[in-house]
Amino acid sequence: MKPNGLMAATGVLVVLGGTIWWYNKHPKKETPAVPASPKLLTISDSDIEGIRIAKAGSDPVVLKKLADKWVIAEPRQMAADDDTVKSLTGSLTSLTADRVIDEKPGNLADFGLATPVEEIDVTRKGGAVDKILIGSDTPSGTDAYAKVESKPAVYTVFSSTKSNFDKSVNDLRDKRFLPFNSDKVTAISVTSKGPAFSFGKNAQGEWQIVTPSPMRADSMQVDDLLRKLKDAKMDLTASDDKKAVSEFASGTNVGTAVVTDNSGPYTINIHQAKDKTYYAKSSAVEGIYKLSGDAGDGLKDKDVDSFRNKKLFDFGFNDPSRLDLNGVVYQKSGDKWNGPSGQIDSSSIQSVIDKLRDLSASKFASQMSGAQTLTFAVTSGDKNKLERVTINKAGDAYNAQREGEPTVYVIDAKNVDDLQKAISGIKPYQAPKK
Repeated sequence: MKPNGLMAATGVLVVLGGTIWWYNKHPKKETPAVPASPKLLTISDSDIEGIRIAKAGSDPVVLKKLADKWVIAEPRQMAADDDTVKSLTGSLTSLTADRVIDEKPGNLADFGLATPVEEIDVTRKGGAVDKILIGSDTPSGTDAYAKVESKPAVYTVFSSTKSNFDKSVNDLRDKRFLPFNSDKVTAISVTSKGPAFSFGKNAQGEWQIVTPSPMRADSMQVDDLLRKLKDAKMDLTASDDKKAVSEFASGTNVGTAVVTDNSGPYTINIHQAKDKTYYAKSSAVEGIYKLSGDAGDGLKDKDVDSFRNKKLFDFGFNDPSRLDLNGVVYQKSGDKWNGPSGQIDSSSIQSVIDKLRDLSASKFASQMSGAQTLTFAVTSGDKNKLERVTINKAGDAYNAQREGEPTVYVIDAKNVDDLQKAISGIKPYQAPKK
């Protein structure tokens, strides 16, 4: 190698070695990274005692927590919708920005924050207040500028975050006509078609018809009515109060329901206008409103028979453990059925059980008539519930009556004939052929 080339190579190695030595002695310091989504507010849901939402061009809305229940305090006091307020407080506890725009802005007006589009004041336990300011939208339109009043930095927040706080009184108010607690309801009274009637619960927590006289109720029908009444809400998109009052006054009276719980009773009266729209007023809400939901259909043309239990037996999906069919007793042991002459074919006895389960009234009669044809005693359930039924042949149909109850069930002849065929088809058990 030529001397000049050797010297050049040696010089490069010296410089490279010196550079490596310097970096080893002076390692590069990591620059603290700004969080990708800076947190604007650190607060737990239980610490939030009040929320004030002030938007340009409208009156502020003030929410307050009173004994763990949220109410609207301004612009006028009314109940708040729990789910909507929970969503709002959830947005506050997880409030983060998209990114930092300016740590120390010179002019807040550049971001629409000198006169914010919206201000959300959050009152903590103890009285401290955090103020969140929302400014103008960014040029892209996908974000908005925001800041915490007590801190200098300006951030951007997603438009979806901004919309979480864009709540009016109508958004936040409780829109239910009947704010009852479904788990605490003890009575329901209805006036619609015919005389008024009412429901109560028996010792087993099952719905029963109380008036005009004690009768079995179809619990599914009563629960469905209760659901419809629970879902009866004010349609606040129809803001013409005078029209609602006029349509209610001139409409047809559909019915009235009274629901009693641990804090009730609550009453709703529903009218139907000529265009078939429902309007309602309630004891829990001032004013008359267009009705949202199907409570109107739930009350319209309903009489006590609409809610009577038409099933002859209550055992439902609990297969019986003992059957007395016209004095012949069949007893279940494990998965086997035994009769007077020994083990019974399970499928043949199951056919009888299915027919008994399906026996339903087509209508009701005022009194029992006809000649006695069948008697049944069915034991079922963990508590060995006993149901006794007598069936009489009455003309082209059958009358049936449960022991200890005045109700007379009119059963179509075909259903009883099918049951009798199933009973005659009960046969002894036959072991499978090997």
